[in-house]
Amino acid sequence: MILARATSLRPAPLHGKSRGVRLLSLAGLVVALAALCMLSVAIGTREVAWSDIAAALNGQVDSVGQAAVAVRIPRTVLAVLAGAALGLAGAIMQGVTRNPLADPGILGVNMGASLAVVVGIVWFGIASAHAYIFTAIVGAGLAAAFVYVIGSLGRGGATPLKLALAGAATSVAFSSLVIAVVLPRSDIAGGIRSWQVGGVGGATFDGILNGLPFLAAGFVISLLSARKLNSLALGDDLAAGLGENVAAARAVSSFGAILLCGATTAICGPIGFVGLVVPHLCRLLVGVDHRWLLPFSALGGACLLVAADVVGRIVARPSEIDVGIVTAFVGAPVFIWMIRRQRVHDL
Repeated sequence: MILARATSLRPAPLHGKSRGVRLLSLAGLVVALAALCMLSVAIGTREVAWSDIAAALNGQVDSVGQAAVAVRIPRTVLAVLAGAALGLAGAIMQGVTRNPLADPGILGVNMGASLAVVVGIVWFGIASAHAYIFTAIVGAGLAAAFVYVIGSLGRGGATPLKLALAGAATSVAFSSLVIAVVLPRSDIAGGIRSWQVGGVGGATFDGILNGLPFLAAGFVISLLSARKLNSLALGDDLAAGLGENVAAARAVSSFGAILLCGATTAICGPIGFVGLVVPHLCRLLVGVDHRWLLPFSALGGACLLVAADVVGRIVARPSEIDVGIVTAFVGAPVFIWMIRRQRVHDL
């Protein structure tokens, strides 16, 4: 009886999207990402000729233009990886919590990673890239657990509204603690404040390689969690009736998202709203099946962050606007719209 009911309640694709339409949409996202990467390499604060771009892509740095392009290449790679990680982590968190407002920034996970890194630098003197990443992952995990426990208190358990409120309050508290920890250290305050804005400027392949094993592990764990998230979407009782270990499914999926958030925050700083906006847009394309939603969210997040980085270079020439500010301008209105379109008791 339970199995029959569970089978009938399996999420159906939105708008009856066929496999062919989904594959076509996926190919379109790949093409869009490739085009955005080319724009990211070609556009910057300095105008560069196409000949210099071609030469720089072949490893030449004989002119100022070629050197400028050579700097943009690792920046573009980092934007792709960070955007994919945040988009995928947002989709995972929404699936684990069944919360349409879940996002690494809104749930306080990014700020937990930031606080851990700042405390590690100021109080314990950590200096290596791997130490930053380990510390950020631990901080992200503790913050996620803290928000979930606080949001679970009281009647009704961990409702979407309670989780969003607990996450927002935690983010504000952690942000204040970061300021309090950094304030006495004027020698490093400027660098930490710049890192806290969130950006991909100054990226190097060495820095990317330091975080790549953690990101790769996070991507693999998260993508392999798709079937578990489909089961969790049916509700805990039905998922258990289907033979799913609900606690283990949540723990494994969350661990993948925490790896992605922690590593990305350690390298780029806290970047918000990517994990909120992208999964919602991707659901319009592919529905609620996580086997499709997760790869689409990764590609969509990469597209959004690369596009935001390009916009940040254009609108403030000859200066730049960090990508974290651009995503906030895009994500904040979407967040407000999502709140307004649903009645409070439905959240």
